Amino acid sequence: MEIVLIVFAFIVLLLFIVWVPFFKRIQNNTYNDDTKPNLRDETNVVLYKEHKAEIEKDFSDGAIDDENYQYLLAELDNSLLQDIAAAEEKSDIPSGNKPLSILWPISLSLFIVAFSSAIYIKQGTLENLMTTPIASHANQQEQPTAEQEQEQMLVYIKNLQQHLEKNPDDSEAWYNLGQTFVSAGEFDFAIAAFEQVMLIEGEHADLLGAIAQASYYRNNQQIDEQVQTLIDKALALDINDPSTNILLGMHNFITQNYQEAIKYWQRIIDAKKQGVNIAALQEAVSEAKNRLGMPANIMEDEQTLSQDSISPQLTVNVSLSADIATQLALGEDKTVFVYAIPTDGKRMPLAALKLMASDLPKVVTLSDSNAMSPQSNLSSVSKVHIYAIVSKQGGAGIKPGDFKAEVFNISVDSTDTISLVVDSLVE
Repeated sequence: MEIVLIVFAFIVLLLFIVWVPFFKRIQNNTYNDDTKPNLRDETNVVLYKEHKAEIEKDFSDGAIDDENYQYLLAELDNSLLQDIAAAEEKSDIPSGNKPLSILWPISLSLFIVAFSSAIYIKQGTLENLMTTPIASHANQQEQPTAEQEQEQMLVYIKNLQQHLEKNPDDSEAWYNLGQTFVSAGEFDFAIAAFEQVMLIEGEHADLLGAIAQASYYRNNQQIDEQVQTLIDKALALDINDPSTNILLGMHNFITQNYQEAIKYWQRIIDAKKQGVNIAALQEAVSEAKNRLGMPANIMEDEQTLSQDSISPQLTVNVSLSADIATQLALGEDKTVFVYAIPTDGKRMPLAALKLMASDLPKVVTLSDSNAMSPQSNLSSVSKVHIYAIVSKQGGAGIKPGDFKAEVFNISVDSTDTISLVVDSLVE
């Protein structure tokens, strides 16, 4: 009902605006046509009589003679006739104030009524009007569309690229560009950006993990040999690297290997690193446990039993010789890698930890929880070689200038504490 009243009032207002000027124009045209010609004629006659009276008075007073008197009367008569003729001709000239045709206000009125009726038929009620796209435009502005988000992403990428043209050594900008390319699904560009960061900063676990993630998505969420190599390198540098462990957890979750997914995600949670969304990971762990159909406490007990009682655990006491400790004390703190490799000649670590030289001496434990991958761990072999490497440049592997300690052919079932004293220089 309320929309009917609104439409009716709207129509009345518009009709009033349309018709009032029309009637005023008609009234003005009628007045001009009827009054103005008569008024001009009457004025001319009055002036004629006044001038004639003046001429007659001058003649009676002797101011003019008879000849001039007759001449002035003739001129006055001619002047009156000319004014009347000019007025008649002017009235015949088309005026700018022509009478308005009644067709245009009628046409406009019909349009207003038809348009208003169409709006009502289409929208129905005031409630529907309030819920039209026009009324809800403000709410839509709060949530950008996919097209708007894509445009914003493209602008952000363009700005980063322009910044990097002037600042090619800005590793943070390169990293942000890589992450943005991943979000945009441009994985080749993302990998190139991450590799540029490594050229600037060197090989780090988080960069290898980021490249592994981009390669994984590019490979249709499959871990091939290339992706596995990146994962192994990243975990060798940092067993708790968030990017790599999130990738492994997600991959195992997709393949319904929920227990392995929980292991990788829980590793990140326990590491408590900054910049990691712990709440999201905890939700992911809870979902994986729900899919296993086990209460959380039973799952935790089984994991503890599996890791602490069943899998191999090698206890290693890592320390520095007095000479090397003195040399390291003079410079910056160095990274120390402790890892076990198989005795069959393969160099990929089965378990690895990263420390700092300032942490030594320290007792650490190598177990399946430190594995590079589920398929390559201490449980998969009977004996290992164990190394402790003080890295000169902070990268994994043994390089000239590093300090090292090593022991060979250690049984994975050994329960003794293994001593590793870093005392030799790698030539």
